[in-house]
Amino acid sequence: MRSSLIRAVALVGLALVVAAAAANQAWLDRHFLPSFFVPRHWYVWIESAVRLLIAGAGLGLMLGRRRVARLLTGAPALTLAVIAAALLAVVAGEFVLRIVNVRPTEWLLPDEEPRRQDDAELGWVLAAARTGHSRVGGRPIDYAIDAAGYRVARSDEPVDREQTTLVFAGESVMFGEGLWWDETIPARAAAMLGIQSANLAVHGYSTDQMYLRLARELPRFRRPVAVVAIFMTELFGRNLDDDRPHLGPGLAPLPAQRQSRLMSMAGLLVPYRRDTTVERGVEVTREVLRAIVQLAREHGATPLVVMPQFGVEGDAQRTLRERIVTPDVPSVFVPLDPDWRLPWDRHPNARAATVIATAIAGRLHGE
Repeated sequence: MRSSLIRAVALVGLALVVAAAAANQAWLDRHFLPSFFVPRHWYVWIESAVRLLIAGAGLGLMLGRRRVARLLTGAPALTLAVIAAALLAVVAGEFVLRIVNVRPTEWLLPDEEPRRQDDAELGWVLAAARTGHSRVGGRPIDYAIDAAGYRVARSDEPVDREQTTLVFAGESVMFGEGLWWDETIPARAAAMLGIQSANLAVHGYSTDQMYLRLARELPRFRRPVAVVAIFMTELFGRNLDDDRPHLGPGLAPLPAQRQSRLMSMAGLLVPYRRDTTVERGVEVTREVLRAIVQLAREHGATPLVVMPQFGVEGDAQRTLRERIVTPDVPSVFVPLDPDWRLPWDRHPNARAATVIATAIAGRLHGE
């Protein structure tokens, strides 16, 4: 009995060492996507540290297999009690999290500004006709939202959908997290071109949510002259989330998927993605961007996908971007200094927003 347990412990240790060796950087880049909130060099450091820990644990089990076997067999009742307690803790944790009702991954905090509210089709939208107050990067910021749910300079000065308009779709970067209205990408581009802008961006949106919001809102504009959407490889991972209403292959609408709460929390800490999940995300995102282009043209507007990139674009990021944003999608790539971010925040600062807006205005002016 003990000899079999010794061999089992040694095999577990060997499996850990082999797994640590097999999980090289190419494998990690394939299964752990670029992150907007964690710099790549941090990501690589964390991954390397975890690999070393796993390999060390494996070597420890292999070298100390006899001692581990003695500990497990020396007090079998205690061993069984520990295993039972661990299983019960998992069950209890799942039960508690279901009671707490964990929110979608990209909307965990219901009271953060700008405030959001539930939406059956989109998952969530901005709370309309209000002004929220926040503090980002050491600055007080006001977020004014008009009655239609668009960000504006003042909540009592709504977007006039009868006027010629530049329509912007996106998430917190396009919305202008941590920026005053006149510092945001839509406001700066509108000022450069002398045309009203409509900022439809909503925090936490994926590419398919941007498209669904555009499909709902664009027909309400009488004269949209351009539709600008944003795509960043650092935010591609949220396109793979299915804990909200989402689009599948062929742009088929799919409901939010219920899954283990513990697995959802584990996914936040260890965002591993299977090859099939990533490939499906690439396919759907490519379809969605093409649908945005088609939607804009159907309404007489010029489509444009803006792609900001902080710092040097790595090979994995470039490959991902080129697979998704194909040549038939009008786009502009905007390199940015990695330091052009808000203090203690990863969002673009006013300087970065101006550079992005300048690239957009230059491209649209040329067309």
